[in-house]
Amino acid sequence: MLSLVLPKGSLEKATLDLFDAADLTVRRSSDRDYHASIDDPRIARVRFLRPQEIPSYLERGLFDVGITGRDWITETEADVASLGELQYSKATSNPVRVVLAVPESAPWQSVRDLPEGVRISTEFPSLTARYLAENGVKAMVVPSYGATEAKVPDIVDAIVDLTETGSSLRKNGLRILETILTSYTELVACKASYEDQEKKAAMDDIALLLRGAIKARGHVLLKLNVPAARLGAVSGMLPAMSSPTITALASGDMNAIETVVPKRGVNTLIPALKAAGARDILEIPISKIVE
Repeated sequence: MLSLVLPKGSLEKATLDLFDAADLTVRRSSDRDYHASIDDPRIARVRFLRPQEIPSYLERGLFDVGITGRDWITETEADVASLGELQYSKATSNPVRVVLAVPESAPWQSVRDLPEGVRISTEFPSLTARYLAENGVKAMVVPSYGATEAKVPDIVDAIVDLTETGSSLRKNGLRILETILTSYTELVACKASYEDQEKKAAMDDIALLLRGAIKARGHVLLKLNVPAARLGAVSGMLPAMSSPTITALASGDMNAIETVVPKRGVNTLIPALKAAGARDILEIPISKIVE
């Protein structure tokens, strides 16, 4: 039913891991294959393309739905329908930033300090030109095709580049002057496809699965048995996403508790629960949380 386009390159592995966790495993003959499939009746065709190309192809109706970054949607000014942010990136769950960076020794403290004719290298020439114009800066914008940070200072005076942690910029003697755009990965669609009710329903299903997989990251399911006399003390220790499920067992005065908790800290939580009277504690990994 749907034609799906996924990002090739730095986001590729994180995207494949996400789809796998969402039970939408992407299958292809090799890592270099640009064609793939998903064993799901809602998805008829899967392609891999560079994320900067994806918004324009979706706008033109060459694909129904795809994943790209808000940075490339803004750069291309593509008219697409957003199904919402997917909060993951190549290294963390944090957003990436499009930043204006200058040499550590540069005297400039804001974008408006940049002198006329300043040379700026970037993979986002349209976004950069619009940003500079809005701030009254007349600059020479030089398109870049990789290793942008290595072009300062002998080729250009400053750069506009994408960063997740800022570490690469610092290693190259650069400091961030301004953040131009904060960008999450997004699930976006061709507007005409999204207006088709059957396709929209399929897209919404896929979005639900992907968001559920992201929400489950860093969480586990705890199952434990608790004597009735210790129920209040134990349940009060649980940092549940919502109220824990408590079921009275048929035999004796025991209660069964099920709850989802953050994985971080569970190493200290389990011994504390045991000390408070919990028994038969199970920690179970989860792949999706759908509310």
